[in-house]
Amino acid sequence: MIKSIIIFAIFMEKFKIFTTQLENRLKNGKLPGLKAQMIMVPVTRLEELKSKIFADPPKKSAVLILFYPDKGKIKLIMIKRPKDNSVHSGQIAFPGGSFEKSDKKLSQTALREASEEVHVDPAKVTLIGHLSNIHINPSNFDVTPFVGYTSSRPDLHGNNEVDKILEIGLDELLDPGKITQKVIRNSEEKKYSVPCFYIQNEIIWGASAMMLAELIAIIREI
Repeated sequence: MIKSIIIFAIFMEKFKIFTTQLENRLKNGKLPGLKAQMIMVPVTRLEELKSKIFADPPKKSAVLILFYPDKGKIKLIMIKRPKDNSVHSGQIAFPGGSFEKSDKKLSQTALREASEEVHVDPAKVTLIGHLSNIHINPSNFDVTPFVGYTSSRPDLHGNNEVDKILEIGLDELLDPGKITQKVIRNSEEKKYSVPCFYIQNEIIWGASAMMLAELIAIIREI
């Protein structure tokens, strides 16, 4: 019993050090941005990234990258969207969505959406910074990924916008063997090969993979 308490205390101290170092890095120094994201950019997006010309003004949105301790591991949450007629059907993403008039700022958007989609209590989340904005062309969203943590595992439940919740360990995320190429179908049913993370039998590609690539680059610096 005493040994288990000591092991838990050591792990929680490790988690505290990790979140503190990550916060310091996010708030001090330039974000790696596109330089880090490029390893996960699909070839079909290269021209779009160069031009930055959009038919309509992008819609503001935000996602939450949430870390938490669970059974001796540092984990984060991702979700799988249901298969439907939307442009992001069946894709892996972070909890998040569009900015609404009731949101005072974008960070509130990320917290509200995480609460709605996976039942995370905003009051228990400590936000420590954000990653670089990413434009998602098919839906014309300009996304800000906010980073935060909770001191314990949230009581996770998905709503009707979530087909599956993925709890991904930091060890999985940092494993170079999880990076590969896979053939996917886009929203227009066209097949092409994309760089991706293959984690828990799921393909994480596109904007979500670009966010992860930047996050990993930052974590490797701390």
